[in-house]
Amino acid sequence: MRIVLVGPPGAGKGTQAAYLAENLSIPHISTGDLFRANISQGTQLGQKAQEYMRAGKLVPDEVTIGMARDRMEQPDAAGGFLLDGFPRNLVQAEALDGILREAGTRLDAVLDLEVPEDEVVKRIAGRRMCRNDSSHIFHVQYSPSKAEGVCDVCGGELYQREDDHEDTVRKRLEVYHTETEPIIDHYKAQGLVVTISALGKVAEVTRRSMEALGRGAEQSPA
Repeated sequence: MRIVLVGPPGAGKGTQAAYLAENLSIPHISTGDLFRANISQGTQLGQKAQEYMRAGKLVPDEVTIGMARDRMEQPDAAGGFLLDGFPRNLVQAEALDGILREAGTRLDAVLDLEVPEDEVVKRIAGRRMCRNDSSHIFHVQYSPSKAEGVCDVCGGELYQREDDHEDTVRKRLEVYHTETEPIIDHYKAQGLVVTISALGKVAEVTRRSMEALGRGAEQSPA
């Protein structure tokens, strides 16, 4: 299957993408991984991306599209893939249409994870990270630490990242509504969009996603 995963910040796209890719036996292709791989390998596209990033500028669509094209052409993606974070806007969506046409294939579905805006703000603004290890993550409401402001794992200080502040989250949502949401209508016109609620436990959302894709969840998370 060839799937695009979309949804606002805080919808749990990364978590769901990992489980869905495993269940469907297809590679999970995320823009974050694409950038890291190209930059670490020193590819031409990676060098271009790094130049823009060092200058504090947005990486042009053509660079991101080039990275995505190269990744989708790799052997492990021949039987399908799950795109997470790409396409991010209409220009990229139209470019993806063209890439797939050239390859003589098409998308099977666009999975839209739906979360109310207030829930997005609550999820992100409530996160607390450990200064000693960023993999130690807590939430003031859903998974609080035993002692306020102290990591249960290593005793490090818990803090709120700058981009997790409520005003920043709402700005990120504005960008999502302006730039990314239009691709949903683009794909609705092609009859590809499947919308599911991303509320509830991870396993529940995965089950809904697999059922929406017409597949029974084979390895739902606990």
